[in-house]
Amino acid sequence: MAGTATCAATQGGLLVGLVGRGGDRAAVGWFLAGRLVSYAAAGALLGLLGSAVSLPPPARAALLVAAGAVVIGFAVRMLRRGHCAAQEAGDVPRLKAPLLGAATVLVPCGMTLGMEMIAVSSGSPLAGAAAMTGFVLGTAPAFALLGYVLRRVSRTRLARVAGVVAIAAGLWTAGTGLNLAGWLPAAAPATVPATGLTVGPATEPGTAPGAGTGTGPGAGTGAGPVVVTVWATRTGYRPAMVTAAAGVPVEIVFKVAEPGCTGTVVIAGRDVALPATVRLPPQPRGTLRYACGMGMYTGFLDFR
Repeated sequence: MAGTATCAATQGGLLVGLVGRGGDRAAVGWFLAGRLVSYAAAGALLGLLGSAVSLPPPARAALLVAAGAVVIGFAVRMLRRGHCAAQEAGDVPRLKAPLLGAATVLVPCGMTLGMEMIAVSSGSPLAGAAAMTGFVLGTAPAFALLGYVLRRVSRTRLARVAGVVAIAAGLWTAGTGLNLAGWLPAAAPATVPATGLTVGPATEPGTAPGAGTGTGPGAGTGAGPVVVTVWATRTGYRPAMVTAAAGVPVEIVFKVAEPGCTGTVVIAGRDVALPATVRLPPQPRGTLRYACGMGMYTGFLDFR
């Protein structure tokens, strides 16, 4: 149930495409069925083939932008029809609802990424499918309620308000995709490539072999690597900006303070499940950017 809010916000906009097309009350049920089948299949593939079938961050970013555009298109249609949509003849096409539900697996929320990591680590198609199925069943009540509310609203004068809210949701979804990929100019100031990055288990600052003792701005004058600690919270990474010396190795110890979408970080084009330690070779002057798996929250490491 932890993923209900984020997933409903990210994927729920696709439900807008099912409202205002008649009185087919089964449409939301078919939407949920399509979502269940696609997630179970994805879990089985992840358990069987591992991370080889996981979408890389740039592909997820493109899909988030595309999903946002689709939601905006649905919302514009709702605005044009207004509260008279309920009187229009015609039901939802038979395959539209399950296909839209199945498409939600391509628009992952933060908790979806966490469940995909569990499916990958299970090493079993059955266990992977079970993990993803349990997640879908846990979030199904929220989607069913959202679908019911949207259908009720589409029959009233509040349909235009729902359309405006849906446009905002579409813009937000597209914006997270742009931020995830670093396609927003303000999100990528003078970034460094961060080549040679390695990932290991989380360690306490100063306990890694050869680790330095400094962790703050200007640290890094010792013989060992600079060790900095970043906490993943529900509302972002703390501290959001960390300063470290350029030209020396750096270890970023990511720790999880609260569960949420920040539990998966995208850094240098890689998904990293937290807690973890990211080890960087000596970097030039510049800024290393990272983001959560959904592109909602961003952090920076400033090399000086």
